[in-house]
Order: sequence, then structure tokens, then C-alpha cells
Amino acid sequence: MAIKKEVKIRKPKRRVSTKFAGILALISIVGFVQIILASFFDILISDYSAFLWLMIMGVGFLVISKPKTLYETSKHEFDEGSFSRLTTLVLGFMAIIAGILSLPFVNIEHPILFATMGIISIISIIFIIVQTWLIRN
Repeated sequence: MAIKKEVKIRKPKRRVSTKFAGILALISIVGFVQIILASFFDILISDYSAFLWLMIMGVGFLVISKPKTLYETSKHEFDEGSFSRLTTLVLGFMAIIAGILSLPFVNIEHPILFATMGIISIISIIFIIVQTWLIRN
């Protein structure tokens, strides 16, 4: 009689963040809804589109930074991963603040706000490229 040994098959660990992919999907949906509303119903939400995508990206960056984990690791050791999470957390807060300041009824038009929005856009594009094409299983 042969003894069968159980072999556990490990799933390959995904490196691409599914949370980040969900945030990108939400931004795509906002863009799609903006086009549909403008095309079919003549409703323009372009004044609020910057607010919407900045808030979505800000919340996305906050989710990716894992603030609770960052707080716990900062008590013991602060390594390279903690630093990148801290940078992502700060970027998330900057995106949320820029989103609130870009609302039409707040009406702040300042070069620093526009520069912050541009930096967040560039960093978001870099995140998209890294998350989708550079990180492989």
C-alpha cells in the first residue's frame, strides 16, 4: 500500500494591486459618465470632474498606503517600504485637499493648486505604468 502525500498548490502571489485597479476603474467610469451626460443629456459636469478624479485618486492613494500598517511599522522600524507608503499617504492627502479646493463654489485658482494637480496627474500616470506593465508575476 502506497501512502499518498498531500501536495498543496500555491497560488501565484499577485503583485498588481486589485484596489488600485478598482480605483482606476472608478476614474474610467467617471470619465464615461461625463461623456454620456454631455453627449446625450447636455449636462456638463466638467466643472466637477477635477474634483471627482482628485478625490478618487486621493482615496486610492490612501488605501494603497495602508495607514494602519504604516502606523504599526513606524513604532518598530522605518524601512524603505514604509517610506514609500508614507510618500503615498502624503500624496493622497494632497490630492484630497487639491480636489476640495478645485470645487467651483470654492473657486480657488492659484498656480500652486494647478501645479499640485499636475504633479498628482504625473505621479498617477507613473503608478499606472508601474502597476500594469512593469510589475510582473
